[in-house]
Amino acid sequence: MQILDGKKISEEIKNEITAEVEQMKRNGEKVPHLAAIIVGNDGASLTYVGSKVKACERVGFESTLIKMPSTTSEAELLKKIRQLNNDDNIDGFIVQLPLPKQIDTQKVLMAVDPSKDVDGFHPENFGKMALDMTTFIPATPFGILELLERYNVTTQGKHTVVIGRSHIVGRPMSILMGRKGFPGNSTVTLTHSYTKNIAQITTQADIIITALGVPNYLKAEMIKDDAVVIDVGITRVEDKDSEKGYKITGDVDFENVSKKASYITPVPGGVGPMTIAMLLKNTLLAREQKRNL
Repeated sequence: MQILDGKKISEEIKNEITAEVEQMKRNGEKVPHLAAIIVGNDGASLTYVGSKVKACERVGFESTLIKMPSTTSEAELLKKIRQLNNDDNIDGFIVQLPLPKQIDTQKVLMAVDPSKDVDGFHPENFGKMALDMTTFIPATPFGILELLERYNVTTQGKHTVVIGRSHIVGRPMSILMGRKGFPGNSTVTLTHSYTKNIAQITTQADIIITALGVPNYLKAEMIKDDAVVIDVGITRVEDKDSEKGYKITGDVDFENVSKKASYITPVPGGVGPMTIAMLLKNTLLAREQKRNL
């Protein structure tokens, strides 16, 4: 069994990006600038956005964090997005989800300029991804592809089972694993809450990508020997023995599943760090695209 070490690979990617940024500086070029909008005070979102800002500093990007109160109206948020769309200094920006109830998330994602949509959530970018065109791939699926590629995990001709059909992970992953090329060329089964006899399907899988958000959902008896297991789930579970009072748990019963798997991602330290690294990579791509216009 080999650990797919997202922490290690994400550091490699950040080092590569840092080298590119230093070259930009030597050439007298503008360095990439990533902005993030956060609405409200959700603890997990604040932590996550904070780590994105730190990652920008680490690779030499400029970054802007825009905090808006939880009472912000949809119109106010859309106005702020228009400002960022029109700001030539900003290469890419993200709107941290989830948003407060008074705001229509779909309307907000539609308002982001596709050329600055480094999260890869805009329908134009999603459509391009589905058609194998060059575009921004959503950061978490992009990170999973990068892990598979850098560990040289064979995907061609394999049966990939994706658990969960969210627009952020499950659905894009099902498209990307079936595309021509590497990683890809696998036969994909997309499962969700209405799938019957899910264990029958997962025991036939060569590769399982689970993004459900249900702690310890995938058990050892649900996988076959030497399966590749990618755990996207991140759930805070109460843990009285921990200083924080909780621990981060994935969708996979890691202790038992790791005994059967050929490759597996840990939680934390697997897909999570890769997501931030790929967001930086998308921002670098956004800057390069602008430079080539």
